[in-house]
Amino acid sequence: MKKVIFITGASSGLGKATSLFFAQQDWNVIATMRNPEKENELNNYQNVLVTRLDVSDPESIRTAISEGIEKFGHIDALVNNAGYGQQGLFEAVSPEKIRAQFDVNVFGLMDVTHAILPHFRSRKQGTLVNVTSGAGRVTVPLISVYAASKFAVEGFSESLSYELESQNIKVKIIEPGYVVTPFYERAAADFAFDPELEDYKVFQENMNTLFASFGDQKTATADDVAKTIYGAVTDNSHTLRYIAGPDLEPLVGLRNSTSDQEYIETMRKQFMPKAF
Repeated sequence: MKKVIFITGASSGLGKATSLFFAQQDWNVIATMRNPEKENELNNYQNVLVTRLDVSDPESIRTAISEGIEKFGHIDALVNNAGYGQQGLFEAVSPEKIRAQFDVNVFGLMDVTHAILPHFRSRKQGTLVNVTSGAGRVTVPLISVYAASKFAVEGFSESLSYELESQNIKVKIIEPGYVVTPFYERAAADFAFDPELEDYKVFQENMNTLFASFGDQKTATADDVAKTIYGAVTDNSHTLRYIAGPDLEPLVGLRNSTSDQEYIETMRKQFMPKAF
């Protein structure tokens, strides 16, 4: 019997790359997205069901899960990938945008998880994969709202893993570093800016220059992350966290190998050099 995976946010970026990779490994794939009528690649695969799901629409979540089970008989794994990154100075981000970030990245993810767990429990098995971010472990300026949403998913996933182990359901966290995908195009388009916040002008200019200098770093591709997700789903281990990106590995290593204050001081020297 073929394995079946359910993936959210499959229209582009990591979600699409993961859908394609699993399909090419002969898995049945339920590739969900907000506008499936625009998809013209995944629906060429006989083992892929492309269907609508908006994580902010609970009815669409239930419908997509039902369609997937009706099509393939069961679901073995869920990849919660749908999300976006709100960037900008915290004071420039409106309360509405803060809530929207959590509605998608946290509450939407929880709603999809809530909807599929009864199916996993009925089969006494399943794998839940939550795609977070390096920003769920280590933070930098100008992503406070996004980082908060990813820290929330990290905490949710870790706590949930204890509960679901009792039901033979594994929880996996995928932490990508910087990956060039349309994700960053949207983040740039939605960058929060308030011209009245003149006090931050020099700081923001310094950060823009610093971040631009990171462009030559070795980073992961969407395909690299897809392979990491595939490994997490198929390795039969109880490993919780998987880092996907060479740029992220040294930062997580620094956080894990030093005291909290030593880590913070090292990061401040990089992002606030004039403070030391």
